[in-house]
Amino acid sequence: MNHQLPITLSVNQVQHSVKVLAQDTLLAVLRDKLSLTGAKRGCNQGICGTCTVLKDGSPVRACLSLAINSADCEITTIEGLATPESLSPLQSALARSGGVQCGFCTSGMLLSAHALLKDNPEPSEDDVRVGLSGNLCRCTGYKKIVEAVLEAAREIQE
Repeated sequence: MNHQLPITLSVNQVQHSVKVLAQDTLLAVLRDKLSLTGAKRGCNQGICGTCTVLKDGSPVRACLSLAINSADCEITTIEGLATPESLSPLQSALARSGGVQCGFCTSGMLLSAHALLKDNPEPSEDDVRVGLSGNLCRCTGYKKIVEAVLEAAREIQE
């Protein structure tokens, strides 16, 4: 039985009314119904972190999260980190550091780093590495990404 259920999702502080099947993932709804394609389909098993979004401020794997279970939550995607006028401090630092290569992991990395800095505004290098450990990158070797997060933390503190 393919019965669609109406739900309201709050994504990047905007309310969206959508109809979903009980088995629709948050990733599928974000990408296919709301055209928010910043969260990527990677492994589709919750391992790579390319689909990471923030659910009530905490990183979650959108490929493993059911959309229906997100109806009463605030979802933040990479599209919600910046304003139309400027990038977030994390995005700017990552761009300056050269920590972006192919870009496939970038949105998940940035959202995980954003959550980390909210919880720990003055992280050590080890804290950053642990905070990003659920996000796989095949291009950069992580050094420049970690440096960018540390740089953004310093900027935000100033």
